[in-house]
Order: sequence, then structure tokens, then C-alpha cells
Amino acid sequence: MRVVLTWRDKAEQCIYDLAFKPDGTQLILAAGNRLLVYDTSDGTLLQPLKGHKDTVYCVAYAKDGKRFASGSADKSVIIWTSKLEGILKYTHSDSIQCVSYNPVTHQLASCSSNDFGLWSPEQKSVSKHKSSSKITCCREEHNDILAVADWGQKLSFYQLSGKQIGKDRSLNFDPCCVSYFTKGEYILLGGSDKQVSLFTKDGVRLGTVGEQNSWVWTCKVKPDSNYVVVGCQDGTISFYQLIFSTVHGLYKDRYAYRDSMTDVIVQHLITDQKVRIKCKELVKKIAIYKHRLAIQLPEKILIYELYSDDSSDMHYRVKEKIVRKFECNLLVVCADHIILCQEKRLQCLSFSGVKEREWQMESLIRYIKVIGGPPGREGLLVGLKNGQILKIFVDNLFAIVLLKQATAVRCLDMSASRNKLAVVDENDTCLVYDIYTKELLFQEPNANSVAWNTQCEDMLCFSGGGYLNIKASTFPVHQQKLQGFVVGYNGSKIFCLHVFSMSAVEVPQSAPMYQYLDRKLFKEAYQIACLGVTDTDWRELAMEALEGLEFETAKKAFTRVQDLRYLELINSIEERKKRGEPNNDLFLADVFSYQGKFHEAAKLYKRSGHENLALDMYTDLRMFEYAKDFLGSGDPKETKMLITKQADWARNINEPKAAVEMYISAGEHLKAIEISGDHGWVDTLIDIARKLDKAEREPLLMCAHYFKKLDNPGYAAEIYLKIGDLKSLIQLHVETQRWDEAFTLGEKHPEFKDDIYVPYAQWLAENDRFEEAQKAFHKAGRKGEAVRVLEQLTHNAVVESRFNDAACYYWMLSMQCLDIAQDPAQKDVMLSKFHHFQHLAELYHGYHAIQRYTEEPFSFHLPETLFNISRFLLHSLTKDTPLGISKVNTLFTLAKQSKALGAYKLARHAYDKLQGLQIPTRFQKSIELGSLTIRSKPFQDSEELVPLCYRCSTNNPLLNNLGNVCINCRQPFVFSASSYEVLHLVEFYLEEGITDEEAVSLIDLEAPRHKHENKWQEITSDNSQTLRLDETMDSMGDDPFTAKLSFEQGGSAFVPVVVSRSVLRSMSRRDVLIKRWPPPLKWQYFRSLLPDASITMCPSCFQMFHSEDYELLVLQHTCCPYCRRRVDDPSP
Repeated sequence: MRVVLTWRDKAEQCIYDLAFKPDGTQLILAAGNRLLVYDTSDGTLLQPLKGHKDTVYCVAYAKDGKRFASGSADKSVIIWTSKLEGILKYTHSDSIQCVSYNPVTHQLASCSSNDFGLWSPEQKSVSKHKSSSKITCCREEHNDILAVADWGQKLSFYQLSGKQIGKDRSLNFDPCCVSYFTKGEYILLGGSDKQVSLFTKDGVRLGTVGEQNSWVWTCKVKPDSNYVVVGCQDGTISFYQLIFSTVHGLYKDRYAYRDSMTDVIVQHLITDQKVRIKCKELVKKIAIYKHRLAIQLPEKILIYELYSDDSSDMHYRVKEKIVRKFECNLLVVCADHIILCQEKRLQCLSFSGVKEREWQMESLIRYIKVIGGPPGREGLLVGLKNGQILKIFVDNLFAIVLLKQATAVRCLDMSASRNKLAVVDENDTCLVYDIYTKELLFQEPNANSVAWNTQCEDMLCFSGGGYLNIKASTFPVHQQKLQGFVVGYNGSKIFCLHVFSMSAVEVPQSAPMYQYLDRKLFKEAYQIACLGVTDTDWRELAMEALEGLEFETAKKAFTRVQDLRYLELINSIEERKKRGEPNNDLFLADVFSYQGKFHEAAKLYKRSGHENLALDMYTDLRMFEYAKDFLGSGDPKETKMLITKQADWARNINEPKAAVEMYISAGEHLKAIEISGDHGWVDTLIDIARKLDKAEREPLLMCAHYFKKLDNPGYAAEIYLKIGDLKSLIQLHVETQRWDEAFTLGEKHPEFKDDIYVPYAQWLAENDRFEEAQKAFHKAGRKGEAVRVLEQLTHNAVVESRFNDAACYYWMLSMQCLDIAQDPAQKDVMLSKFHHFQHLAELYHGYHAIQRYTEEPFSFHLPETLFNISRFLLHSLTKDTPLGISKVNTLFTLAKQSKALGAYKLARHAYDKLQGLQIPTRFQKSIELGSLTIRSKPFQDSEELVPLCYRCSTNNPLLNNLGNVCINCRQPFVFSASSYEVLHLVEFYLEEGITDEEAVSLIDLEAPRHKHENKWQEITSDNSQTLRLDETMDSMGDDPFTAKLSFEQGGSAFVPVVVSRSVLRSMSRRDVLIKRWPPPLKWQYFRSLLPDASITMCPSCFQMFHSEDYELLVLQHTCCPYCRRRVDDPSP
């Protein structure tokens, strides 16, 4: 610590107190009855302030710098502004002893001998409080520790709670003032010893600030600085600057420095670990070497050692103590010795304090450094003021002069191999010498410290002028900004001391590495790179070495950056070299191609006679234009191959348009078509297809495939016609359901009939157009398949209780069987099936109404219709009951409708029949109730319900054991397919020899009948008599057909009505209905016996209806209710 007097002045009276303005620019002194205001920078008296009438004892400045206060023996307190103007004055009952401002609230406390007052800017009055004893001091500080100095010549420390910290410190003088530094790290103490002493915050005396000629009454520290002002009894004012010198030591990556004047911190610069050693005395010198640490205290030297040899161990313990006072300029520690430097003399002492050797130099020693060596025989590098540089060994009395230069030495360092010496002289020049030849290798200006790299012989760094300079070998210096001094250089880390802190700066060795690379010194550049460079620098080194064909260095560098691609290249080149390939141009070409220098690579390939490799390189890289330029006007095959590769590339990079054009120019039509098709470019496909010759089937067929896929069948058809592929054309029409074109082709080429009609039929069946599907199956000759499909559909309809659909399907099946029956081989079987399916169709058609009546809540049919249907079904179900038809439902419907219509006998019969069947739960209650209530009804049927046979005019019972035939003449009844009433029709047959065509022509002749004179007809009933003129009415006796009907039947066998030509000729065309069945069936002829009651027959299914019913049903469904033939369908 050094003390420098900045300025001094003398007042006329004693300086009792002083205060700094918070910004440190002004100093307020209490001298006599005046306040003196000084400028702290140069000690100029700015202004004396008068306001007190007696001696001013105290002064204090507010923390905000706006005002200060003074207290005097005249019992008054004056508050002044920072502009040195008095603004307020108030008094106490006795002389003022002290004043102090609260640093937070800026409240002023003023104390007299027997009271104290508190004033703040916000209040007008001063609140005062009495005190039972004399107040001598008041302070409001932020420090947690209270320092107390008393005239018992002791210094004590207390917590704010009043608990004492540590022991009392003896002072040997009477203290008059005590003051903390701004941050509380040091304490100033002055008094009767006529000087100011500096203490640590723990009370350890560090030294004297300034000796005076009289007692020191006050001393203060300038805010946030190391300046101290002292006021004395004789009026002297002294302003001092305290300079705390850096006490430290460095060896490689361990740095030891002084902290708080009494502690030593050892820092590991690599790991940044720190350890604090508390000495509790002023630390004067520090030296560190390997595992040793020496600390000089005022009365002794402590030698520490590490607990272990671990390079990262930071635990020190005391090894030796040399209890003796030493005066030295520099201190150095070795493994077993300490070296003291005293001006021109060096002393070597053992750890026990025994002086072993002494060296006397010619000049002042300016620098000393341990450069290593065996324990007890270490070498020292010594630099003198006269420019001499010596090497001294601890165990040798004789110093070795390394060299002598003209200027004084400031800093020294020796290279790792001890071959070179770097010196910084007093002219800030860095000089580098060869130790053996004494030759000055080079010199650099603007240096204040220098250090060799401990891992690289040819590298050093020096600092100066705010820059760090790195020099490798004899290359130019590389500079970067850096504050401080360089004290060490290890690998890529430079240890720099800036003010009081040491830091390890990571410096990339890029610049020196590139300097070596510029001279193609790859191995040296690699050594530099190992010290620490970026990945980019490693890659650059690897590339440069590779281009220089220095494969070993390149391999190491690429390994460092983990570039497997280049490592594989190097390995392949080395393998080729081992096999005896001597062509360096070829190797370099490979290197250039890997680096992206493709044109240089191509030139080298060409020079080495491997043009094909250059071509492959360009095509692999998709540089087709360069490849074309390289190829020139060469082989057309190679040009075509090149265009194909270019097209492949364009395709891969999603440039399909360009790829298509290139493929077409290269003649690769298939690939061009594939791309165009995948992207849906119909226009491009059309152009390609029309340019292709019809002999090129494969590309044309591919075009057609894509046209179909892209829903452009017209162009596909054009291609099939072009190549004459009719089968594919028909298949196209079928796939696109262009049936008309397909049928046209089928007519011209019957051999493709199956290919058209079978898919057509399947399509129709899938679209529920079964009637058309039947025709298509027929045309395709797949009648068996048609039957199977319909049988499955019919079965599904029955299972799903869609009996209306089932009836329609069975009718279709019957007609299908009838069609197949034209084949003589299958005639009998198919006719049997025809009649069976016709019968099933009638049953299911009728049962549809029964099922709806029993299953649905509302009935859509009249009671008479349900009555007729249930009777029809009951008479028809004499044998096995078909799937899905329920006898229970039929009998239940019959019973209910019979009861409702008055057929009580039939109803009772139905209920009795139900008793023998398994009845569903939902009908049980209703049937049981009906069975009971029907007993109350008469055992007879209503005569109105009894069916009449129109042939023999016999009334038939409602329950007919013979079925749906007359009990008398056995004539089968003809039922309406809607109301199931017996129609007034009688079937008749033709005599032998009369064909259907002849019969129709005879009926159409409609021969004239005998006219009767009396055209009036009288009709008499119970309450009326009617006379009607009927021109069309013929006498019943004159009708030959009627005569045939009235023929007396003999026996129980059915005798049909057989008519001759004359009878046919006598019939009216409107009275005859003909079922024109296709062969092998014969036509059926029916004669209406009541011509006025119109009957309609469906021309498709030949079912009979009352005309009014038929027209109503057709209006509802737009088709026949039985076969579902649409009314607008012209076909029969």
C-alpha cells in the first residue's frame, strides 16, 4: 500500500469535523465559527460560510446531495443548500455535539448535551427529546457492524443487537475519530498519535495513512474512492490517495492473489476453482510454484503445500513457518527453497529459514521467474536494469549470463524447449533471441508483457496498447483487442491480469494456423490447430492438406471434425496408392470433385485420360449443360444417354415437364408417357400418341391405359382403333358403360358377344334393373347364371319379408325358365319350374297384403280384399307352405275379416284351425277373445259373400275342399290380381288343327249376327220396371259359346270348353282375352261373360284386373302392380 499526498491546506482554527458532498466534488470543513467549502480535485477553497456565532463542532451532508447541516457551540443548527445558501436555523438548549442525516429518509438528527431533535423537509417544526446523559456522537449507516473506539485505547466491534464480535484490539493511543470506507472494507482511525491508521474491517492494522503535527480530530473517506481527508488540531487539512498495489503470484494455471489485504485467494485458471486462505495479517508478498505457496506477512513467511499431487487439487496446508521479518522487493518459492530479492541481491533460504546461498548482481533486479527444474535444483531467469539477463540455478553459486542488451528488462520468458528468450524492455519493445547463438530473431513494438506458449515452441504472445498480439514463428503478428497484461500462455488459453482480476481468455489459434497453411507447412499447422481452433479452421486445414496430398494430416483433421465422407475418400486413395496407382492428378481430381471444384476436377480427369469419370461426375451432379460442353460433338449414343440421365434427374427433382420433353427427344417414350399419365397431362399424351407409329404397340397401349385412367375414353378408343385392338376397345366401352358403342361393335363382330353382354347384365343386376339384366343374360347365353342370380335375390327378399319383391322375382324366374324351356333338352324341367315359380309368385303377391295387415298398424286394403286373399291363400296352401308365408297370419286375417263381413261359419272354422297352430304371443289374446265371441254368432255365412261359378252358375261354398275350382263343373276360377274376386271369365280351348294365328284371325273377323226386330228389353224387379234399348244385345240362345257352357257335365272330371272355327268366328274381339305365352307354352283363351264389366290384362305377366283397379294401381305405381312393367315400356 502506498500513500500519496494530493494536496494540503491550513486553516486558522481547529478542524472539528468535515463532510463530503455525496458525489465527492466538494468538502465541507468545520473550522472555528465558519464552514469552509473546498474543491476536492485540487484543494481550492471555494467559499467560507458564516452563520454561526461560536465554534462549529459538527457538519453532515444529506445522501441526496441537496442540503447539508452544521451544529455549533452557539446552540444552533443551520441547514444549507447545495448552492451554499442557508435556508433554516433552529436552536437547542445547549451546544450542538453532532448532526447526522438518515441516508434513506433524509431526516436530520441533531444532538446537544442534554437533548436531540429530528427534522425533515416535510415538516415545519423540529421535534425534540430530552436525554439523561451527554450525547457525543450519532450515526445512521447501513453497515451491520458497529466499530467502537474509546479512550481506554481499545477498538471493539459489535453487532447491532449489542453482542460483541471478537476480542478488543489494543490501540496505544486515544482515538478521536473513526470512519468506514464506503463499502465497509476498511476502517480509518485517528487521534492522539498524530496520524491516521488504516485497519481492516476485522481490526487488523494495515499501515499509516499520513503522519501529522498535532492530534487528528477528524478523518473521512471520499465516497466510492480511495481518497482520504484528515483534519487536525492545528487546522491542517491533508488530502491523501491510497494506492493498493497488486500482490500476486502465477505458475502455469494457478494464480494466487491478495484479497482484503489479509487474505490470499488461489484460483485455478482452467477449472475456475478458488480457495481462500485467511492470514489475519497484512499480506506483503505471494509466491507460487507447482505444489508450493509462500506468503510473506509483516513478521513471518508461511510456506504451504498441496495435500495431493492431483493437478486439480486446491487444498493447501501449512508446511513451514519462517518467523522472521524480511525486507524484500520480490519473493520466489521453489520446491525446497524461497528466494528473496533485495535490490541487487538475491538470497536463497531453506524452508527452515537458513540462508544457503546469495548472489550479488551488477544492477537492480527488475524481473525474476522460476523456469523449472528438479526439486532443489530449479533454474531462475533474472532480468536486470542494465539489460543483462542471467540464468541462476538454486544449487549453483555462479550465475550464467545468457545475453546482454542495451535497454533495461521489464519482463522475461523462455520458450518450452529453452531455445528462445523473449524480453520486454523499458522502451515497450518485445525482443526475441536465440539463446545459443545470441542472435536477435525479431522484435515487435508496443509490448508491456510477454509469454511463450507452453505447448508450442514457436508461438508467443505479448500485450500492450490495449491489444493482444500473437506471433507464430517469423510470421506477421495477429492482433485482437485485450485489456490488461499477458502473464501466461498455455495451449489456446492466455492468462491476462486486468487491474486486480486474473482471467483465462480462450484465443483461437486460427491466425497462426493459416500463416503456416499459406506456406504449405501442414504438420506445423496441425500442431497449432491442436492448441485450439474452431471446427471451421479444422476443416480448412483438412481441405488444404488434402489438396496438398498430405493425407496423414488431412486424415487427422477430418477425424477431428468427424467428416466420414472425406475419411472414406482418403482411405480409398490410400488403398489405390497401395495397389500401385501413381497418378496424383487423378487423386487430386477426386479431391476437387468432393470439394465442389468440378471444372478443375474435369480438367484433371481429362489430363489423366479419364474423360468418362468427368462425364459421370457431371451427370451425377445433374450438371448436364457442362457435360454437353465437355462432351462436345461426340458419340450420339453418349449424347442420348446424357439426355436420358438429365431427364431422370429432372424427374427426381420434381420437374416433370422438362423430364417429359427430354425423354421424348431421347426416344424414351414409355417414361415420357408414364410421367404425363401420372400428372394427368392429357394434351401431352395425345401429342405423343399421335406421333407414335401404330407398330409401337407398347407405348400406345400405355397411352390408352392412362387415357382410361384419366377419364378420356374417346382418346383411348382412338388408340385401340389405330392398333386394331378390338377386344381392348370393347373392354373399354364396357368399363366406361358406353353400351351403345359396345353393342354396335358386337353386331359387327359377334365373336365378342360374351365380352359385351355378360358385363352389361351384371351392371344391370347391380343397378336393380333385373328385367333388362335377364335380356342381357339371354343375349350373352348365360341363362343358368341369370336364374341363379334371381334365385338368390328372391330368397333374400323372402327372408327380409319383402314379399312384393319376392313375387316379382319369382315371376321373373318363371319367365326365365320358360325362356330356357325352348331348349328341348331342358323343356320338361324348366316348364315344371315355370309353373312352380308362377304359383309362388301368385302366393307371395297375395301374402304381401296379409303380412302388411298383421304387421303394420293401419290396413291399406278393403276388408273384402283381405277376405278374398286369405281364402285364396288358404285354398292354395293345400300342401307344403312356402318359406316366409305364415298360416297363422292367413287364418288370423281370414277369421277377423269373416267375422266382420258376416261369414261366421267360416270365421269359426278359422279360429278352430288356429287352435291347432303355434300362435305368437301378440295374437294370443286377440284369438282367444275372437274364439269366444264367435260362439255368440249364428253358425252360417252371409249369402252375399258366396262365390259364383260363371260357367255353370253354381254357388260355391266359402270353404272349398277342391281349392280354387268350381265344385260342380270343376272349372278353375280366374281371380283379379288386385281384389282377388272371381272374374267373369271362362277359359276355352281350340279344336285340334286350329292354330293360334288362325284362331286370332277368326276372332278378328267378328261375323255379323242375326238382328232381332225387338231391340227393347224389359227388365222387371220387385219395385221397378225398366225398358232399355240395347242394339248390341244378342239373344243368349243365339250365342254358340253359351251353348258350349250349358253343356251338361258328366262325372267328376273337369271337361274343358272346346270351341270350333264357327264358334271362334262368332266371338267378338273385345270379349276375348288371350294370354300369348311364348313357346313351348300354348296360348290361353278366355271369354268374358259380362262384356260390360271391363277387364284389363297386363300384356307382360298376363294377370287379370278389373280395369278401374288396374288404372288406379298404375297411377299409383306407374307400373303393373304384379310384374312391375312400366306403362311407358313399349315391349310386351
